Amino acid sequence: MLNSPSACWRNSSCRVVTWLKPKSLIVYDENDNVERNEMAFDVKDYLDFVRLLQEHPEWRAELRRLVLTDELLTLPELVRELADAQRRTEERVGRLEERVGRLEAVVEELVQAQRRTEEEIRALAEAQRRTEERVSRLEAVVEELAEAQRRTEERVSRHEELLQALLESHRRLVEVVGDLKGRMLELTYRDRATSYFGPLLRRMKVVDPYELEETLRAHLSEGEFRDVLRLDLLVCGQPRVRPEMGELWLAVEISSVVDRGDVKRAEQRATALRRAGYRVVPVVAGERLTQGAEEESRERRVVIVRDGQVHFWEEALNVWVEGA
Repeated sequence: MLNSPSACWRNSSCRVVTWLKPKSLIVYDENDNVERNEMAFDVKDYLDFVRLLQEHPEWRAELRRLVLTDELLTLPELVRELADAQRRTEERVGRLEERVGRLEAVVEELVQAQRRTEEEIRALAEAQRRTEERVSRLEAVVEELAEAQRRTEERVSRHEELLQALLESHRRLVEVVGDLKGRMLELTYRDRATSYFGPLLRRMKVVDPYELEETLRAHLSEGEFRDVLRLDLLVCGQPRVRPEMGELWLAVEISSVVDRGDVKRAEQRATALRRAGYRVVPVVAGERLTQGAEEESRERRVVIVRDGQVHFWEEALNVWVEGA
C-alpha cells in the first residue's frame, strides 16, 4: 500500500495510470495489482504547487530528483557531453575533410604527374627503340667498316711491302745510276781532259798510274801504291800561268756530287804522289758540291772543277808547289 505520490515516485516499480476522481489516484504495484489511495490533492493544489515551484526555483531540482530516475537526471549532462563530443567530432571531421581535400588535390597532382611520367616513359621507350635501331644499324656499318679496314690494312701491308721493295730497288737503282753517272763523268773528263784542264796546263796528257809503277813502288807502301792506282784521273803538263814550275801533275777525284770524302781522297793520293817525287796538286771535279766539300776544299787548298769553272787554283799552287 502506497500512502503518497512521493512514495510512488521514490519506488521505481510503481507507475501512475490515471486519476479516477478528485482526491483519489489509481496506481499499480510491481505485480500489476491495482491499488487505490485517497489523496487530498485537487487542481487548486496543483496550481498552488506550480506557483510555489515558480517562486522557488531551487525546489525544482529536488522535485526532479524525486520524480525522475538517476538515468534521466544524468541525461542532460550526457546530452551536453554528447553535444561536446559531436562538436569535437564535427571539428575533427571538418579537419579530416580539409586534409582529405588536400590529399585529393595531392593525389590529383600525383595522378597528373604519373600520367606525364608514363607519357615521358613511353616517349623514352620509343626514343630508346629508335636509338637501338640506329645502334644496330651503326653496329652493322661499323662491322662493315672494320672488315673494310681489315682488307685495307692487308692491301696497305702488301703495298708497304711492295713500296719497300720499290724503295730498295730505287736505292739500288740510284746507286747503279750514280755509279754509271760517275763512270760516265769519269769517261767524259778522260775523253775531254783537254777541255777541262787545257786552260790550266800546256802540252797536257792523261797518264795511267800504272806507267809510274816503278817509281811509286820505290817510294810508297803497297797500300799507298794501290790507293794511288784507284785515282779517277791523272794528268800532267806545264802550268800556263807559271811555266817556270816545270812539269805539274793533277790528281783528280771525279764524282757527280763531290763530298768531303772525295776531297780527302784527292788530298791523300796527291800527298802520296808528292812523296814519290812528283810535283802534284789535288783536284776534285763534278757537277755539284756539298757545302761541306766546298769548305773542306777551301781549307785544304784542293782545286775544284765544276761545270768548267776552276776554283782555288792559285791557292793550291802556292801551297802544293811553291810551299813544297
